[in-house]
Amino acid sequence: MIGITGGIGSGKSTIARALAERGYAVYDCDKEAKRIIAEDGNVQEQIIALLGEEAFIEVPSDQVPSTKVYNTAYVAGKVFAKPELLEKLNGIVHPAVKEDILAKRPDFVESAILYEAGLDVLCDRIIVVEAPEEVRIERTIARDYNGEATEENINKVRARIQAQKTSSPLHGGTERGFILINDGRKSIDELAEEIITLLS
Repeated sequence: MIGITGGIGSGKSTIARALAERGYAVYDCDKEAKRIIAEDGNVQEQIIALLGEEAFIEVPSDQVPSTKVYNTAYVAGKVFAKPELLEKLNGIVHPAVKEDILAKRPDFVESAILYEAGLDVLCDRIIVVEAPEEVRIERTIARDYNGEATEENINKVRARIQAQKTSSPLHGGTERGFILINDGRKSIDELAEEIITLLS
């Protein structure tokens, strides 16, 4: 099982999609965490116990009397005002994601917070995707701000980059992983093939 991680705008998700297109099973931690929160009653109960009933909104449904929808705006407001709540929320979601990964045994696990979530321990090898800051800003502006490279948007992206970890544990050297530079000089297909070659 191979971990793929990297900061915002590094291109890790694009590379992960290229690997999925080649037939590899890729586990998108962000997407799967949302699915688990939406479907896992035990996780929902723990989140409600932590943050209150408002953490989920009851929505009428044709299939069942009602269904619970995660109240993202409410939860974000609660946890970002109190870091200790965010830590406790992660303490509910991250173990559930880890359990799901172990059950599914994918080829690749993609996560921006692979190390922070403790998912690196599941991985035989780890790929850290990196790119120069200006390239990361340009990609994120194109993706999240409709390509509008205003000073305000650029500063927002730069702040998001600064908020993330600035160094990878791989910089200290490890036999389990390697750094993949995605600065635009090689195509995504070339980088995907490079990963496959390195792991074969």
